[in-house]
Amino acid sequence: MKLPSLFRRTPFRLTLLFLALFAAVAAAVLAYVYVASAQEARTRAERSVRGEMEILTGIHRERGFDALNRALIDRTLSNGDYLYLLMTDDGQKITGNLTTSPITDFQGPRQWETFRFTDVDPDGRVVRRQSMGVQVRLPTGEMLFVGEDIGEIEQYLARLTQALWGAMAMVVLLGVGGGLLVSRNVERAMGRLNTVVGAVQDGDLKARVAVKGTGDELDELGQGLNAMLDRMEASMASIRHAGDAIAHDLRSPLTRMRAKLEVALIDAEAGKIDGVEALDMALNEADDLLKTFNAVLAIARLQAAAGAGRTPDPSRFDAADLAADMAELYEPASEDKGLEFSAEIERGLMVDANRSFLSQALANVLDNAVKYTPSGGAVVLRARRRSSGDVEFSVTDTGPGVPEEDRERVLQRFVRLDNSRTEPGSGLGLSLVGAVMEAHGGRIQLDEGPGEYGGQGPGLRVALILPAATA
Repeated sequence: MKLPSLFRRTPFRLTLLFLALFAAVAAAVLAYVYVASAQEARTRAERSVRGEMEILTGIHRERGFDALNRALIDRTLSNGDYLYLLMTDDGQKITGNLTTSPITDFQGPRQWETFRFTDVDPDGRVVRRQSMGVQVRLPTGEMLFVGEDIGEIEQYLARLTQALWGAMAMVVLLGVGGGLLVSRNVERAMGRLNTVVGAVQDGDLKARVAVKGTGDELDELGQGLNAMLDRMEASMASIRHAGDAIAHDLRSPLTRMRAKLEVALIDAEAGKIDGVEALDMALNEADDLLKTFNAVLAIARLQAAAGAGRTPDPSRFDAADLAADMAELYEPASEDKGLEFSAEIERGLMVDANRSFLSQALANVLDNAVKYTPSGGAVVLRARRRSSGDVEFSVTDTGPGVPEEDRERVLQRFVRLDNSRTEPGSGLGLSLVGAVMEAHGGRIQLDEGPGEYGGQGPGLRVALILPAATA
């Protein structure tokens, strides 16, 4: 049998559990209070009866039987709280406000007994009241019983017990009501969360949890879920954007490749080139297309990482080592082209970055500098710490440079300026560099180089600025 939904809710079950624990503790406390109170009342009554018995036996011992009898008569007529009975040695009543002794089998010389005493209350009703007393045998052979009515104490304990049980019942009722209220509120809050989850499952990535701003656990859960959905939406948008970008960006290279292959086919049919040359041209075009495709995928991955606010696969290393490796790699290429290459590298430039992506970015900048700087020019690679604490790579050349109005545009994909169209390339180099810097929380900065000199210039200075590693 399936339980109602209310009893399956964790808050309500926890409320019932704590109520059960509280009721058990309260019952134990009640039992202790009752037992302790009853014991205290019995001890006090016993002490009082013992004191009265000692007084009466003292009268008998010092003044004799007649004095004891007169004292009992006086005490009986005064209507006190004590019960008296003076009897002969065979149990016959002599004096007292009791008819018979409650102790039917007296073993002597002293015996205590708790019993019910029948009396009439002020309203004329017959009541049986709790009493206790002691019976002793006097030296002369008579027997004396002294008792005390403890009915009022018993009534007090009954009222106390009733009040405690009533309080416990009230607490239980309030606890159950509070549990129902808490369970209802939690169920509503969880219902809102489930609604958002269901909407996301149905494809609505813009659904978000309403945060009340109370700062409680449900708000923290809602904020965490919203942050997760924000990242998921950003990732999905990046994936869609990457797919659209690949489809859009590869359209022109594919069209160009098809046109070249068509021209090669026509030339081959006309006998201008043979089939091997045509296939070689096709392979070269396919290689260029694959490079373009890989560059577009790398840019999409980096943009997705930047949207998620994280660096892809970071590691801590000294940027000076990377700059030294790049200098060693590009110095021979520069000399082959007749360029003067120099490097100025500071040590201890620790960064948290993806070394592979950063190497590719720096290589792209150096490639452009060597490619577009005419023979007789110079290329300078620097690695230093800026006054702000950031780490900076810079590559300065004496090539034609980039006009100030085009410096933002050249960072876009497939953008090539007029003075670079004679050189091979896809126009993705600086776009990839910009994506790498964005994914690392850095930036790329393009400025004019050293200026025009000897018919060359004004040159270009490309700076890659990264945040330094934190301790």
